[in-house]
Amino acid sequence: MRFLVVSLTLVLASILLAVAVPKLTGQVQMRERMAHLGVSPGRTRMIGGLEIAAVGGLLLGLLWPPIGVAAAIGVVLLMIGAAVYHARAKDPVSVTVVPVVFAAAAGALAVLPVVNG
Repeated sequence: MRFLVVSLTLVLASILLAVAVPKLTGQVQMRERMAHLGVSPGRTRMIGGLEIAAVGGLLLGLLWPPIGVAAAIGVVLLMIGAAVYHARAKDPVSVTVVPVVFAAAAGALAVLPVVNG
């Protein structure tokens, strides 16, 4: 079970880092994608900051599971919000379902340490 938690943590942290950096640095393509969703530049930076915090929390959760659980719950909430924004923008289902999949993975990561005890 530990292997699954570590693997899932590293995958989620890597993906979150990869999407957070362009938000924080104001990359043009990310600004355009977020504008398409109706997200302001300020809110985009805030989301990027939350994603970086989630990366830190997920990784620290490998040392102290309660932090990882809290970070995973935060990721679930972020991803639900992302799915809602994609749905509102009438993005294709294939685009809208991506944050749903990551929310499910983060949800699993939130409960695995609890179930594993």
